[in-house]
Amino acid sequence: MSCAIEFKRADHLHCVVEDHDWDFDSRRGVEIDAHWRERTSANPALYDGPVLLAHRAECAPAGEGGAAFSVKFFPTRFSRFVAWRDFGFPGSGVYNCFSMPALRSADGAFLLGEMGPRHSVPGAVYFPAGTPDPGDVRDGLVDLEANLFRELFEETGIGPEDVRLEPDWTVVLAGPRIACIRVAASAEPAAAIQARVAHYLAHQNEPELARVHMVRRRGQLAELRALDFIRSFLEPLLPE
Repeated sequence: MSCAIEFKRADHLHCVVEDHDWDFDSRRGVEIDAHWRERTSANPALYDGPVLLAHRAECAPAGEGGAAFSVKFFPTRFSRFVAWRDFGFPGSGVYNCFSMPALRSADGAFLLGEMGPRHSVPGAVYFPAGTPDPGDVRDGLVDLEANLFRELFEETGIGPEDVRLEPDWTVVLAGPRIACIRVAASAEPAAAIQARVAHYLAHQNEPELARVHMVRRRGQLAELRALDFIRSFLEPLLPE
């Protein structure tokens, strides 16, 4: 879907979990269950695990000129999320809010992953990411930085010790999607990163990614099946 894209800067995230009565789930449960049966028939690898979606998100000023982004998450299940996404994000006031590492090589290229055939969106291209789940909750708060590192490692084999996060978050508001992105700087050149991740994927039984792309120029974005907000984020950071 195409929608207006807005960027916010935040130096702090405050993410809580609370119960929420999601109208889409309560009213369309029969449709959702039927859709899930169709999806799992076509792709048995899909798993109806618990996930966290958001029902409120706002950016507010913080101390010393900073900004905090506050999110209220609620628990649901992956089947509900998939149906909501596949049905075109019906309703309002619910968001898929997630973190993403924009991994940048020492020579200025950014890593994008291409989702593999077992993924719920095979062929899609974006930064390593995953919808938060209860495993990302620490002391009652959703730790999106921990989620960022977990997804980066699970999808590419690159650990937190291999990158340096820039201090601020870029919060991308893209309709029902909210991407909380931080640039993750690597000391390795693009060719070394690509070879390293390819080796990692080749030795995984069920890799999430089919391959990775190291993007150096804006023109490459048009050749890839990248989401609109990914292109909007990267274009100012890349040369022609």
